[in-house]
Amino acid sequence: MIHNFNPGPAALPPEVIARAQAELADYHGTGMSILEMSHRSKEYEAINAAAEANLKALLGLGDDYRVLFMQGGASMQFALIPLNFLPTGGFAEYIVTGSWGEKAFEEAQRLGQARLLASTADQGYRSLPESDSFTPDPQAAYLHITTNETIQGVQWPAELPQLGPAPLVADMSSDFLSRPFNAGQFALIYAGAQKNLGPAGVTVVVIRQDLIERGRKDLPVIMRYATFAKNNSLYNTPPVFAVYMVNLVLEWIKDQGGLTAMAERNARKAAMVYAAIDESNGFYAGHAAPAARSLMNITFRLPSPELEKKFLSEAQSAGMVGLAGHRSVGGIRASLYNAVSVESATALAQFMQEFAQRYG
Repeated sequence: MIHNFNPGPAALPPEVIARAQAELADYHGTGMSILEMSHRSKEYEAINAAAEANLKALLGLGDDYRVLFMQGGASMQFALIPLNFLPTGGFAEYIVTGSWGEKAFEEAQRLGQARLLASTADQGYRSLPESDSFTPDPQAAYLHITTNETIQGVQWPAELPQLGPAPLVADMSSDFLSRPFNAGQFALIYAGAQKNLGPAGVTVVVIRQDLIERGRKDLPVIMRYATFAKNNSLYNTPPVFAVYMVNLVLEWIKDQGGLTAMAERNARKAAMVYAAIDESNGFYAGHAAPAARSLMNITFRLPSPELEKKFLSEAQSAGMVGLAGHRSVGGIRASLYNAVSVESATALAQFMQEFAQRYG
C-alpha cells in the first residue's frame, strides 16, 4: 500500500478514482469519454452546473455568490485580484504569514498600492500575528489573507479574529473544504484544486456578486471575473476533466458527512502525527508554534540533514511518498489533506516513533 503525503497534486479519494475509471471510456451512455466531450455539450454543462451547486451547498451560500472554474492556479489569482479590484488611487491590505502570502503581496505591489498590514516573517513564519497588533483600514479595497501556508505549516483558525469591514479575500488553496467555516464573511475565496478538491488544472473561485460588479471594465475580457460569471465559466474552453473530477470529490465529501466529518477526520489524523513530534523528546522539532499548527501540512525537522535523508529514504521504502519539505526550506512535511486516510496517518505516526527510537 502506498501512503500518499504529497503536498499537491495530492491524494484523491479511492472511491472517486474508481468512479472516474468506470466512467472514463463511456460517460453516461454517450459513447464518448469526458476527455473528448465538447464543453458546449449538455452533458458537460450539467457537470459544470452541478459542481457549482454542490460547492455552494457545502458552504451554505446562496444566490449572492458565484462559483467560477478558472485556470492558472493561485499564482494567476495573485495578479487577477489586484488587477480587478485595486483601483487607481486606492490601496489593498495584506496579512502575510508564509511564503504564499508573500508571493500574493509581492504581485499586488507590482500592480498597485498594496500595504503590509501584518507579517510574521521576523519570526520565521512560525505563528500568526496577534489580533491586537494590527488595525485593518475600512477604506481598503480589500484585505487578503492566506488561511493555510503549505510550506511553513501555519493555519488560521476556522473562526477568524475581527478583520474589519473591507472585503475579505482569502487564498484557501491548501485547506479549502477541510472544515466548516463561515464562508459568508468572505468576498472572494480561491483555491487550486490539487490539494483537497481534485486534480491539478482548475482553480475554484467563490466570489460575491457585488464584488464581481465592482471589477474594472477596462481589462482584457478574459481577465475579468465578470466574464467568467456571465458565461458560467464557459467563455473559453474550461479544464473539462478537472471540473468533472472536482464535482466527484464534492459528492464524495457530501457522502462522507460534509465539512463537519472532514474536520473530525482531519483533526484525528493530525493529532497522531503531532503527538509523534511532541513525544519524541526533541528528536523531531515542529516548525509552527502549537497555537498556529496546520491540520493540513505538518512541518518538522530532525537533528541533522543526514538523518532527514535517512528518514525520507526509509519512509519511501515503507511505502510513504511525498514527505520531503518544500525545496525552499527543506526538512519534512506531511500533507494530510481530506483524501489521506486515517490508516496512512497512523502508519506515519508509528514509523516516526520507531525511527526516533532507532536513531534518537
